[in-house]
Amino acid sequence: MKDSKLDLEKLSLKELKDLQEQVAVAIFDFEKRKKSEALAELKALAQSKGFSLDELLDDTKGKKKRAPVAPKYADPSNPANTWSGRGRKPKWMVEAIASGRSPEDFAI
Repeated sequence: MKDSKLDLEKLSLKELKDLQEQVAVAIFDFEKRKKSEALAELKALAQSKGFSLDELLDDTKGKKKRAPVAPKYADPSNPANTWSGRGRKPKWMVEAIASGRSPEDFAI
């Protein structure tokens, strides 16, 4: 840091606002540079351990997305209403079963 002190009381309002803007830009640039340095260090550390930083930051926790399953059941009154047999039964299936029909009646 420079040894000279800035006498803020001698500056005009415009000079103070210009200084404020310069300080804000300097702070932003400093933080950006420090983040970049930290990121480079973390990438190097991860690489030294045999990983990429992206692998370490992946938060899927081993969960894999399931592929879509083909529908196994269809509503005869509206063939657009289908169900794969996984998850909650759709309303149309629940109502049909309540009326005495079986799921096999809707098998595709």
